[in-house]
Amino acid sequence: MKNILVVSGHTDLNDSVTNKLILETLQKQLPSAEFDFLDSLYPDFKIDVKAEQEKLIKADIIVLQFPVFWYSYPSLMHKWMEDVFVFGFSHGTGKALSGKTLVASLTSGAPEEVYRQNYTIDSMTMPLKQTAALCRMNWAGFVYTGGVSYALRSDSEKRREIENKALAHAQRLVEKLNGL
Repeated sequence: MKNILVVSGHTDLNDSVTNKLILETLQKQLPSAEFDFLDSLYPDFKIDVKAEQEKLIKADIIVLQFPVFWYSYPSLMHKWMEDVFVFGFSHGTGKALSGKTLVASLTSGAPEEVYRQNYTIDSMTMPLKQTAALCRMNWAGFVYTGGVSYALRSDSEKRREIENKALAHAQRLVEKLNGL
């Protein structure tokens, strides 16, 4: 069985509906996977680089789970990548991530239609595709769900819709991972 590392880049998972439910579902369906909750580990943004690099070395498949914030991944995940994916470890003279598989799992509060206009979700994952290429990783694509704004959580009907979308997202992601 392949070692899966799921990195949650949400800056405040306790304030999430969708990402929190996706991760809880993944933990149940992928009990042997390792989960890295950046918001609880590094609320001060001070990343333990060595510990994070060791997790990446052990993994065969790396899943980046995050909500889209301003057409990108959250600041905490960005900081994690800046600190951990460094020359000599992940790229350049470093080959620690070579041959590993990278998967993005992302959500947006805005409806999916918004990301079919000028710039698509696919185009927004370009930095991750390029990171995979630079690090000689296999880019396995992404699983995306839109229209899951936490602002709608106080409406019980809308919340149920969001929860159903989150569960469907988690299922698609599990199927993708099982197929790798």
